[in-house]
Formats: sequence, structure tokens, C-alpha cells
Amino acid sequence: MSETATPEAPDATGSERSALTDSRFLAWALAGLVLFAVEAPALVTFVVGFLADAIAAFPTSYAATAADFLVGIERAAIDLPTLLSRDLVPNQGYWNGEQWVGTFLGLSPAVSWAIRVALVYAYAFAFLGWFAAGYELYRRRYRTADWTPRDDVVDRFRGHSWGKFGLVVVFLFVTMAVFAPTLGPTTVDQNMRDSYSYEMQYWNADAQEVQTTLVGEANRNSQSAGDSANVGPLSYDDYGRYHPFGTMPTGSDLFTFIVVGSRISLIIGVLSVALSALLATSLALVSAYYKGRVDLSLVLLSDAVMAMPQLLLLIMLSTVLAETWIGGIYSGGFVLALIFAGTGWTYMWRSVRGPALQVSERSWIDAARSFGQTPTTIMRQHMLPYVTGYLLIYGSMTLGGAIISIAGLSYLGLGVAPPTPEWGRAINLGQDYVATGSWHISLIPGVLITIVVTGFNALGDGIRDAIDPQSDSATGEAAGRGGGA
Repeated sequence: MSETATPEAPDATGSERSALTDSRFLAWALAGLVLFAVEAPALVTFVVGFLADAIAAFPTSYAATAADFLVGIERAAIDLPTLLSRDLVPNQGYWNGEQWVGTFLGLSPAVSWAIRVALVYAYAFAFLGWFAAGYELYRRRYRTADWTPRDDVVDRFRGHSWGKFGLVVVFLFVTMAVFAPTLGPTTVDQNMRDSYSYEMQYWNADAQEVQTTLVGEANRNSQSAGDSANVGPLSYDDYGRYHPFGTMPTGSDLFTFIVVGSRISLIIGVLSVALSALLATSLALVSAYYKGRVDLSLVLLSDAVMAMPQLLLLIMLSTVLAETWIGGIYSGGFVLALIFAGTGWTYMWRSVRGPALQVSERSWIDAARSFGQTPTTIMRQHMLPYVTGYLLIYGSMTLGGAIISIAGLSYLGLGVAPPTPEWGRAINLGQDYVATGSWHISLIPGVLITIVVTGFNALGDGIRDAIDPQSDSATGEAAGRGGGA
């Protein structure tokens, strides 16, 4: 009986690839599950707290009940252990005359805090690597097509040094905002909200013994207010507490103020850009599809909106709406997002309108009309994908502008209401001490604002050059490759 030779299977594609490489996908999915599980309570706390703050501002009994329910979930999630929790790697302790007590492995507060920060960013980069590995796995093993125009965009961005710099800065900033409660040397309640409700122990060098005091009293005695009283960056106060960026005029830890303020800036910025993008894209597609009088009307409307003084509107509406329920959402941050979106959509609309007009003249749009597709379907399925890349470009650039605008308004005492931390308010509090030993109060947040805004602009430049290698800013290798998405 002769044996029939079985030929070797050719390179598999599509579903065949999925069957042959299922173990790789399972390994990737398992790694993602582990990464998510070790920080799931922190993610739940972030999302639930975000929703609770928004719902609590509505003036109804149902909203109050829902907010209380979400707050209960948030408190329960806070008590659950996580890999990066403050309890696992504590940095708040005291010196008993011989060694540190209450800190991680008995290390100094500075070293304990640095270890926790390193773990947070190691986790964040591991998650980024997991996402990149998943994309490569999909691209090389599971995707039916061997090549798509998106591959060239990704490859061009990988060779764009300025864009990668922006991506790193934005990633570090987002990680800071997401893990703000963990990164701070102290908690928000102890630092600024309710510091006199907490006690702490410290080593009294004069009495040579461990004593107890209120955190608020310790803050009051650790103020940075010029040359006479100052706790600078990378130093300890008289109570053995480590301050990476020093303290503020109130005695609060500046680093904790900044990391919590980054969350406020990111939420307001993302919300304002998302609303602007939604409004600008919708109007750009409508004007490009119908043209004529519709397009002319929108041009006149955008000119009218751009002619209005944005700063005057911000001051007026922030003042008028400050005492209303909508002004209470995120301490006035939601009002800022609405104003930024209502006055800033015109710039994004003009940027997206050109590409939308170009795609509206393509032959496939006429073909879709001839097949009887509705205008809404044509705009959503055939025109929107073409302008999505431009939204990424201008959205990232607009987000940087929104962050610096929020900081500027907070510096002027507008927008986000105190005591909610915001970077511009820190600059305002330290402006009287710029030429003294407490220079760090204004300089550090000012430098961080500059770096973050530059990072968002660099990311936008990188995305633009990757999508359109023929653009004016695309030079060198990125421009020489040619092609497009």
C-alpha cells in the first residue's frame, strides 16, 4: 500500500493564520489580562470618580443618589489592593532616631517614593509595549491584506524623531494624569483638602523622641515663602517628609499639586477638543457635501464666531455660570470645555473643510449617490474616514493650546475654581517669590507647561508628516519616501 505524500501547507492568510498562530494570540491576551488585573481597582476608581464628580453637579435628587452610589463604589475600589498602591510601596513614615519606620523596606522616604514612581512608569511602558506587540501580531499574522496604506503611515512615523519625542512627552503626561493619586508623595486630602483631619508622627531632634502632630500644622510650618522660609526641590522638611519639587506658600507639597493638576488639565483639554472635533467634523462634512449656500452660510458663521473676543467670553460666561449647577461640574472645568469648544471649533472646521471638499469630488461619492445611498450614509462611510487623519493632527495641536489656555486662565484667577489644583494657579501663587529661594513654585510648573505643549505640537507635526509626506514640514527621509495614506 503506497503512502500519499502530504504537501507542505502554503503561507496561511486570514482565518487560516488565526488557527495556526492561536497560541501567540492567547499569550498576548493573557499578558493583557494580567496587566489589567493588577491595576483594575485603580482604573475603576479613576472612571467612577470621574463620573461621580460630573453627576454630583446636577441639581436633582436622582443625581445625588447616583453620585452617592458611585462614591461608594469608588471607596470600595480604593480599599482593594493593587500592584502600584501606596500601601504596597509606602513612602510616608518617620525617623525614630535609628531607622525609618513605616516606609518601604525601611528605606528613606525619597528612595521609597522613587521606587513607586519607577514602578508606575515601568507598568505604563509595559502596557504600551503590550499594545504595540498586539498591533504587530495583527499586522503580520491575522490581517488578511499583506499591506495597507496605514502601514506606510506607521513606518514613516517611526522614522520621525520629532514626532517620537512628542509621543514620549504626551505618554509621560498622560501617565502622570492617570496615576496621579499614586505618584504623589502624599494624598490630596492630606495635602490640601482636609489636612487638619490627619495626624502624623515625626522625629523631634531637640527632644530626641518621636512626637505626633496634625498634618495641617506640619504644612503650616513647612511653607515656602521666600528666603526666610523655604523647602526647596529634592529636600526634606522639618517633619521628615520628602518633597521632590519643594513646597508651596501654603506648605502643601508642590509635586502632589502638579500631578493632580495634570489630571484636571487633561480632562478639560480632551473634553474641549472632542466637542470641537465633533462639531467641526459634522459641519465640514455637511458643507462639503451640499456646497453652495450651505457652505457659504457656514463660512459666514465661522467668521462671526472668530470675530468674537474669546477671552471676554471666557471671563463673562465663567463669572455668570460660576454659581450655577453647570459651573460646579469639575470646579468650573466643564464650562471652560464648553466655551473652548464653542469658540474654537472654527479653526478645526477650516482645517478639515479643505480635505472634505476634496473627497466630495471623488468618483466614489458620485457612485454612492447613483446607488441611492443617503447623504448621512455617504458622509459617514465614504467621507469621514478620509478626514480622520487630519482630525488627529489638528486635535493633538489644539489640545496643547487648550492646556496652556487653561493654565493662563487659572493664573488670572478664572476658570477652575480653587482649591482644585491647576498648574496656572501654582504659577500665580509663586510669582512673588521668583527672585527668592522659593523660585521653584512658579518655575517648575511653567517649565512643565512648556514641555507638555511642545510635546503635543511635536506629536501633531509627526502625525502630519506621516500622513502627508509631501507637506512643507516633511523633510529628509520622511519626505523622500513619497506616497500617502
